[in-house]
Formats: sequence, C-alpha cells, structure tokens
Amino acid sequence: QPSLCAHWYNFSVRGLPIQSSAMKAVAAVIGVACAFAQPAHGAGANPLGTVMSLLDELRQKIVKEGEIEVKAFKEYFEWCDDTAKNGEHSVKTATSQKAKLEAKIGELTSDIETADSKIGELAAAIAQGDTELKDATVIREKEVKEFTASEGELVDAIDTLERAISVLEREMAKNPAAFAQLQSKDMSSALQALSAVMDAAAFSGNDQQKLMAFVQSQQGEQSDDMDLGAPSAAVYKTHSGGILDTLEDLKEKAEGQLADLRKAEVNTKHNYEMLKQSLEDQMAADSKDMDDEKASKAAAAEAKATSEGDLHATLKDLADAQQALDTAKASCMQTAADHEATVNARMEELKVIDEARKILAETSEGAVSQSYSFVQAAARNRMSSRADLARSEVIALVKRLAKQQHSAALAQLASRIAAVARYGAASGEDPFAKVKGLIVDMIAKLEKEAADETTEKAYCDEQMAKTEAKKSELEEDIAKMTSKIDQAAARSAQLKEEIAELQSELSALAKQQAEMDKIRQETHADYVQAKADLELGLSGVRKALQVLRDYYAADSASFVQDEARFSALMQQPAAPEKHTKATGAGQSIIGILEVCESDFASNLAKEESEEADAQDEYDKMTQENKVTKTTKDQDVKHKSQESKSLDKTASEISSDRETANTEYAAVMEYFGKIKDRCIAKPETYETRKARREAEIQGLKQALATLEDETAFVQRKRRGGLRGAALTA
Repeated sequence: QPSLCAHWYNFSVRGLPIQSSAMKAVAAVIGVACAFAQPAHGAGANPLGTVMSLLDELRQKIVKEGEIEVKAFKEYFEWCDDTAKNGEHSVKTATSQKAKLEAKIGELTSDIETADSKIGELAAAIAQGDTELKDATVIREKEVKEFTASEGELVDAIDTLERAISVLEREMAKNPAAFAQLQSKDMSSALQALSAVMDAAAFSGNDQQKLMAFVQSQQGEQSDDMDLGAPSAAVYKTHSGGILDTLEDLKEKAEGQLADLRKAEVNTKHNYEMLKQSLEDQMAADSKDMDDEKASKAAAAEAKATSEGDLHATLKDLADAQQALDTAKASCMQTAADHEATVNARMEELKVIDEARKILAETSEGAVSQSYSFVQAAARNRMSSRADLARSEVIALVKRLAKQQHSAALAQLASRIAAVARYGAASGEDPFAKVKGLIVDMIAKLEKEAADETTEKAYCDEQMAKTEAKKSELEEDIAKMTSKIDQAAARSAQLKEEIAELQSELSALAKQQAEMDKIRQETHADYVQAKADLELGLSGVRKALQVLRDYYAADSASFVQDEARFSALMQQPAAPEKHTKATGAGQSIIGILEVCESDFASNLAKEESEEADAQDEYDKMTQENKVTKTTKDQDVKHKSQESKSLDKTASEISSDRETANTEYAAVMEYFGKIKDRCIAKPETYETRKARREAEIQGLKQALATLEDETAFVQRKRRGGLRGAALTA
C-alpha cells in the first residue's frame, strides 16, 4: 500500500506528466484506492512517515532503473559498433565488386569493339579477295580466248605450209625438168609458176596469199644478202629448193611459235590456278577467322550482359548497405542523445527527491507531533456519515460510468463496492481494505488490458508494415522475372524463326547445288559425246581429203606440165581428145570437204570453249555456295547456342519465379491472417481506446469526490484535536 500510493502521489499530487491513457486510468484507480485507504489509519499511524518511506523507495527504484538503463545502453552501443563495422565492410566489399564489374564491362566492351573492327577488316579482305579472283578469272578467260584464236591460226598456217611443201615435193619428184624454167635471174617467173601450181592444187585464196607473202619475204631477204656480197654457189643450185627451204623455215618458225604459245599458255594457266588457290585459301582462312571473331563477340556480349546484371544487383546491394549503415548511425546517435537526456532527467529527479526529503525532515517534526499524537477514533466516528456519503457517491459514479460505457466490468465493480460498503462493517472486516482490493484488481485489469492492446497494436502495425513491404518486394521481383522470361522467350522465338529460315535457305541451297551438279553432269556428258563425234568426223574428213588430194593433185600437176609443154608447140594441130580425171568435180568435193573440216574444227573449238566456260562457272557457283553454306551453318550454330542459352535462362528464372510465387502465396496467406486478427474486428482499437479513456475519466471523477471527502475529514480531524487540547 505505501509503495502504490507513493506512485500515485508522484503522478497526481506532484503533477508529474502521465503519457498514456492506460497510465491515466491506473493513476485514477490508485487514487480511489488511496482515498479509501486514508480513513483506515489507526491512532498511531504517521502519514508523513509513510511519505518519507515512499520517497526512499522511489529513490531506490530510480537508481535501480538508471543502472539497468546504463547496462542496456552499453549493450546497445556494442551492437552499434558491430553494426557499423559490418555495414562499412559490406559497403567496402560492394564498392570493390562494383569497381571490378565496371572494369570487366569496360574490357568486354573493348573486346566487342575490337571484334567488330576485325570482322569488318576480314569482311573487306574477303570481298577484296573475291574481287581479285573475279578479275583474274575474267583476264584468264580473255587469255584462253586469245590463245585459242592464236593456236588456231598457227595450226592452220602449219597445215597450209605442210600441204604446200607436200605439193612442191611431189611435183618436183614427178617432173624435175618442169621446174628448170624457174631458174631465172629474177623471181617473177618463179612466183608466177608457184601461183599456177597452187591454182592447180586447188589452194584457197587465203593460203595462196600466205605462201606468196612468205616467198616474197624470202625474196627480199635474198636480195638483201646479194647486195652485201656474192653468195656461194650452193645458194643458187635451184630456186625451187630455196622456195622449199623458205616454206620449211616458215613451218619451223610457226611450229616454234606454236610451241612457245602453248608453253606460255601452260605457264599462264598454272599461274592462274596458283593465284586462284591462294585467294581461295586466304578467303577460307579469313572466313574461319571471321566466324571465330563472331563467336568471340557473341561470348563477350553474353558475358557483358551478365556482368551488367551483376553490376545492377551490386549497385542495389551497395545502396541498401549504405542506407542501412546511415540509418544505424543516425539511430545510434539519437539513442545516445536520448540516453544523455534521460540521465540528466534522472539526476534532476533524484535531486528533487533528496531536497523534498530534507525539507520534510527539517520542518515537519513538530507538525507530526501536533497532528498524529492524540486520539482519532472519535473524530473518525464523527465523520462516518460523510464517508458513507462519499462511498455512496462513488458507487453512483461507478454505476453511471458503467451504464454510459456499457461496461459489465464497471457495473460489477459498483455492485461489489456497494456490497462491501453495506455488509463489510457489520461483519467486523475493514471495508476500506476490501474496496482497495477491488479497486487495485480493477486497476491491474485495466492496466493489463491497456498494455495488451498497446502491444497488440504495435505488433499489428509492425507485422502489417513488414508484410506489405514483403508483398510489394515479391510482386516487384515477380514482375521483373516475368519481364525477363518474356524477353528471353521472345528473343528465343525470334532466333528459332531465324534458324528455321536459315535451315530453309540451306535446304534450298543444297537443292540448287544438286540441280547444278545434275545439269553439269548432263552438259559434260553431252560435251564428251559431241567432242568424240566431232573428233571422229574431223579425222574422217581429213583422211578423205588426203586421199582426194593425193589423187587429184597428181592430175593437176600433169595438167600444168602438159600445158607448159604444149605452149611451146602451139603450131601443131590438136591431138585426139583423151579421157581425163574429173578434176573439177574432185576439186569441188575437196573444197566442200575443206569447208566441213573447218566447220568441224570450229565446232570442236567452240565445244571446248563452252565446256571450259561452263566448268568455270560451275566451279565459281559451287565455291560461292560452299562459302554461303559455311556462313549459314555458323549462323545456325551460333543462333542455336544462343537460343538454348536463352531457354536455359528462362527456365532458371521460371524456377526462381515459382519459388517467389510460393513465397508470395505464403505471405498473402499470412497477410490474410494478420488482417483477420488486426483489422476484421467488430470494434476498432480507436473505439476501444476512447471507451477506456471515458471509463478512466469517470473513475477520476470518483477519485476527486473521495479526495474532497478526505480533505474534509482531515480538516475536521485537526479541528477536533485542537478542541480536545483546549478542553484539556
């Protein structure tokens, strides 16, 4: 009782601040209890001594609370030190990780730029090599055409010379005397005779022009030799022999030119093939290097994306760690300031208690002896009626308060107080002690309810805030993961479409190559057949020409010889007509066969040229298809790898999202339970708080009534004591 009333004294009498409504209710009920307890003092009771005891107890309590607070503050600041160290370490670690990731991203960006540069250089080198190969191929085709034309001309010239030499040798062998007329001082008659021989041998005009040019050239060379000095006798043994030598020299020279031309063609073809092989090898190597660079670029881009994601997470961790560190520092500094203010307030309160105790000890000794040394029973009896009145008024106040607030607990309290007031004295028990017990129990109950509801409210607020924050965080994470999954799925679908398109193009390319192979085989088979037919026909025509020329050429030479003989005998009468060979018809046939020979040879050369062009075009297209196929195969490979990587990433993120969804479902379930516990109530916390404050205010009014009655009793008691003293 002294300790309880002392606390009530500190809050109500000394005017110390009461912070919460629950504490106000407790103070009011304690006041009622103390008011009922005042008339229960016996004759030897000393309320001032009780006050002194209460002051001592209060001082001890304050000192003990100070020691507990100092210990708690020390533990709290140890936690502050640990938190600061851990936070600084986390910030330092995240900062270091951030620097490493930024450096890695910069390095990967440089690698990507370098790969782009190398890919551009390799693509330019491949294009340049392809251009050089095309230019070399065009030049080579032109050289082949020029070689074919020159070879044909030289072959024709050699063939013409061979036939001319054969005719002259054959005529000289048959009738050497017929060529004796050619041994003249000038060559004009020899040229005329040679022209007549060629006409008789049915030489073409082109062949005659070539031979006449050769002979005239030889004549000019011989004239130059004669101007320089007299030639040896062997030089002029016979002009016909000189003509044959000239033709032989021309033939030898033409054969030498043909050999040189073919040798040059072999060298040119070899050089072209070497250049082509070198360019193709270089382009293949560049293509491989370009594919490697593309693969390296893709790997670097993937690593860069991963590092950027890690950097984003690291920056978030760094910001969170820095914020947590700043919050901890601010909280610790505020706690330190609050502790310092609390220590000062406690010291001030102790000073006030010591000062009050000192004043009471120095000044109240005489007043105590005057106030509490005489009989008080009579005074208590005289004032019993007013105490009964005060109890009745308190009972009425409590009942009215119970009715206003619809409180069954207060109504029950009023009934029990009334019963104690009515029957307590009759049974010999102290009614004030029972009333005090009832009020103390009600105070404890109200205090407990207020504390429980305050704790419940704090718990609900904390759990609702944490659950809302966790719910928002999970919703944000699920949204981010869903976005990443959608992006990965879209990119993977796009890659799969591109892969399907590339595979379709590769299939079309393979089909095109197969058709080209089939067409090439067919055209090559046609060429082989045509070449065999033309070579066989050309061989047959040449053999037929040889036979016909041998037969009709002899007849033509005889005709020339007879004509030369008869020209000297023009005065004789005409001889009887004899049978002669059908030279004209034979020459016509020979001419037609020569046309056929020329056509066959031209067609053969054309077939060979077309075959070479077709083969070159086929090789070129095949090489281009190989390069295209290789490029597309690499694209399919890289895109397939990227698609698989995206699918794997989407699967991993989907698994993480499932985990987050499971956690989100658990959070929502807990959130529902918390709302049912904290929100879904028939009466809100604010309503219950207002009702309880009204109940406490009513109890305060009852307390005020009892306090007024207590003051009256004290005044009456002092007046009675003074009267008794005067009477004595």
